[in-house]
Amino acid sequence: MAVDLFQSEDWFAHLLAHGFERQPQHLELPLARGVCLHLMQQAPDEPLSSLSNYYSCLYGPQGDVEVVSPAQWMAAAQAMKRLPGGVVVRLQPLDSAADWLPPLEAGLRAAGYWTGRFFTFGNWYQPVPQGGFETYWPARPSALRNSVDRGRRRLNKAGVWRIDIHSHASDALEEAIAAYETVYARSWKTPEPCPDFMPGLIRLAASKGWLRLGVLWLNGEPLAAQLWLVCHGKANIYKLAYVLGFEKLSAGSVLTTELMRYTMDVDGVTEVDYLSGDDAYKADWMAARRERVGLMAFDKLSARGLLSAVRHFAAAWWHKRRKS
Repeated sequence: MAVDLFQSEDWFAHLLAHGFERQPQHLELPLARGVCLHLMQQAPDEPLSSLSNYYSCLYGPQGDVEVVSPAQWMAAAQAMKRLPGGVVVRLQPLDSAADWLPPLEAGLRAAGYWTGRFFTFGNWYQPVPQGGFETYWPARPSALRNSVDRGRRRLNKAGVWRIDIHSHASDALEEAIAAYETVYARSWKTPEPCPDFMPGLIRLAASKGWLRLGVLWLNGEPLAAQLWLVCHGKANIYKLAYVLGFEKLSAGSVLTTELMRYTMDVDGVTEVDYLSGDDAYKADWMAARRERVGLMAFDKLSARGLLSAVRHFAAAWWHKRRKS
């Protein structure tokens, strides 16, 4: 079974080492041979939760979950009760269609938990059609295609420009990392809370064969940069930025178009994933949307679990009532 990169040992190790402003207590819960749940407690009074945060676009068990039996899911749920914070469990973001989620929920209920799912974010994605980019691109909205064409013409008039796509470790990669950080610092994005996370992730991705780091240069200066991660036939659009003040050049869209072409036609991916968020522009690039969810579990025999459940389900009911 192909394991998503966000469920790999390398991802969890890097996140734990470089992705937290305050180091959590890491709790590894074995499920079966070679399969485990990476969990954490961020403070003594907080719930048991998935080892995930704002850097995480998907969460799940590490390893091949197909080998985990219903009895092992039940045993894992029982074990959660004995872990720090285990009277309340919070896992996110999850694939709502994941095969492993229903048996986990069944195990939690059998272990004496109340469970409930909640919405985390929308996830836009593009199944790659037969014919690759040449089939995909004409199906995009004309406004997007015209914007990219105008951007190329304006870049031609603005000077000498090029796009570099880096996929492995080299001296050029270190220059590209510096370019990425320069673009990010001059963009609209807020500074990274963990400054070592992104450079380290780029180097890790290069060592694992995941890396597609695109940089658009204009007159020797980086104007746009994007980090895509390619793994098991899926291209994940992880981070993107462009320098403020040059919006008319559409450098970000021009770079996205080239990375789409590269991952579809050179890498031969079957899916491109915009990961987290319902930003309006994503619907122009992607043909489909799904939802990522979270899972809450409350120990019915614990006063704290009972109180937390009442608060959670009451808030969910009130939110649903206000929307209706």
